[in-house]
Amino acid sequence: MAAAPKEAENAIGLEEIHTERQEPPKGQKTFTVEEAVETIGFGRFHIMLFLIMGSTGVAEAMEIMLIAVVSPLIRCEWQLQDWQVALVTTMVFFGYMVFSIVLGLLADRYGRWKILLLSFLWASYFSLLTSFAPSYVWFVFLRAMVGGGVSGHAQGLIIKTEFLPTKYRGYMLPLSQVFWLAGSLLIIGLASVVNPTIGWRWLIRIASIPGILLILVFKFIPESARYNVSTGNVTAALVTLQRIAKMNGAAMPEGVLRESAKERRGRFKDLIHPKYLRTTLQIWIIWLGIAFAYYGVILASAELLERDLVCGSAAPPVQDPGDDSEEHRSPCHCHLFGPVAYQTMIISTVGEIALNPLNILGINVLGRRLSLCITMGCTALFFLLLNICTSSTGMTGFLFVLRALVSANFNTIYIYTAEVYPTTMRALGMGTSGSLCRVGAMVAPFISQVLMSASFLGALCLFSSVCIVCAISAFTLPIETKGRALQVCS
Repeated sequence: MAAAPKEAENAIGLEEIHTERQEPPKGQKTFTVEEAVETIGFGRFHIMLFLIMGSTGVAEAMEIMLIAVVSPLIRCEWQLQDWQVALVTTMVFFGYMVFSIVLGLLADRYGRWKILLLSFLWASYFSLLTSFAPSYVWFVFLRAMVGGGVSGHAQGLIIKTEFLPTKYRGYMLPLSQVFWLAGSLLIIGLASVVNPTIGWRWLIRIASIPGILLILVFKFIPESARYNVSTGNVTAALVTLQRIAKMNGAAMPEGVLRESAKERRGRFKDLIHPKYLRTTLQIWIIWLGIAFAYYGVILASAELLERDLVCGSAAPPVQDPGDDSEEHRSPCHCHLFGPVAYQTMIISTVGEIALNPLNILGINVLGRRLSLCITMGCTALFFLLLNICTSSTGMTGFLFVLRALVSANFNTIYIYTAEVYPTTMRALGMGTSGSLCRVGAMVAPFISQVLMSASFLGALCLFSSVCIVCAISAFTLPIETKGRALQVCS
């Protein structure tokens, strides 16, 4: 086997290698990227891929969850009303929603690696600018730009999916939740130390460091071989596969890498083509509902824990020992987080990984559809259980399980969406789904913070009803992707 040119070892170089399409001699053996990935198997390259691309979840979690820990401080600094604080979160998801479609289109046309790099540069730049925001209006605008950059982080998941052998996708992709959990816990831990000492602006600057560091190691990850083949760049794909085989100490399949038929790329109308229309509509419903439930739980947790949770008790809500009297007397109504608040956030966040082993088992044994149907059904049930009068410990337990369930829902739908679409429209499918996801996230604050105050049971029933609709939609999805090879062309 001829050695690859040295200059083709990095991802940018691989993108630039193009050759004229040539048909292999008649009778000569050929193989596809899928066959090469399965033959090479799992090894050192995939461990490196998992660590680097998985770490994108750390940066994403820190940027998304950042608003939750700085909201009390910006409320005090700029004397904001409740709707103004909520608008910050809404605008982050609005930026995510808009850019998710745009970056998905660009990724299917110009490559996953380039868009992933661009998104990290974009998010890190605007995140750092946010720390210098002179006013509330500038803060909202800059965080919306950060949300737009973060939306491109999904390309990391796509790259992982397109390099993993079939039997490992159902195990390795859910384990990526560990990185999201790490990012969430890290930002909460940093906030508990940085906010009371040097302030929220320095917290934002520190939170941008993981994203900047990841940019420096992206050069070790090549562009997707599936993407290169689907665009006719067979030489680049072959070099990538040879590099992976060398790192894993495995042999390449015999023969010549076969080029797939070229198709136009990244067309929105392909998502609603009769072949995919039902799948796409049901996936969109599920994404919207899962995000609605996930962010609804996060935003409602504080209010739920502040309620009188003992039936018939007239005891006043317990105050956080970390809140002092001077703070409550503040004319701008500052209610900064104290030790108990941070502790509660940590406990509920840890719940997101509690069901991960069962989630992995369900995905690989029951399949993606049935597993998602079960976890969505359980999510609906636990939303209703929140109405039961119980102790604060019991409520914390319910929230712990609920966070675990909504996290499992996200794991499963991420895997299913990445698997069900062919390479020519996979990034666009993820991008449009991510946009619908953010619509659910934008609506959730109004239910968790407005409707819940007016009608607690009504809000819980709405959350539960949406989850039931998602469970039915998951069960009736027309395609099961368990054990199914990734499709190259539609």
